[in-house]
Amino acid sequence: MQSIDEARLEADSQYRYEYLAGFMGFGPEDTALIQASAPLLGPLIPQLVEKTYEKLLSYDATARHFVPKQAGYEGPLPGGVANLTLSHPQVRFRKEHLSRYFMQLLGRSYDAKMVQYLDMVGKMHTPKAGSKEIDVPLVQMNALLGLLVDTLTEAISQQPLDNATMLRTLRAFHKLLWIQNDFVTRHYCNGNANVT
Repeated sequence: MQSIDEARLEADSQYRYEYLAGFMGFGPEDTALIQASAPLLGPLIPQLVEKTYEKLLSYDATARHFVPKQAGYEGPLPGGVANLTLSHPQVRFRKEHLSRYFMQLLGRSYDAKMVQYLDMVGKMHTPKAGSKEIDVPLVQMNALLGLLVDTLTEAISQQPLDNATMLRTLRAFHKLLWIQNDFVTRHYCNGNANVT
């Protein structure tokens, strides 16, 4: 039986990642499968992003988070959800972020810097990082991550992969996005204001 320092899980993002990855069996074979899917999924990123934002803008509960000024954005603001479109400059700005996120998942080494990146993705949707005006409720983050899992599952299932490779690739992405979901959720838990 492995001994886990549960207090350290809350304070040390690398330790937390290693625990989650070990528990779920997310390892080098999984990251190799994710990276090997880049030539197939990379060209689909614009479609995946567009599909994701069509869904995000189709609900007021998710669309409203694209009205306040986004961190790093220097352009016209929509002024309200009624003015949001897929081509609004602020929405395009956010779509670029999601494109980069997909590229990071597909092409980055799964090292300590990647762990910090996964953790920052979770933190940036709260007032703890990025814009102080952005505070996306956890239910909306769960909805988004569930949508990303489904969108990627559909995209992978349409690729010319043999059944065994497809299943292993799907499992690798599911484990990865479950880890990402934990790195989102941790920033919504009380008492975790000083996580690293």
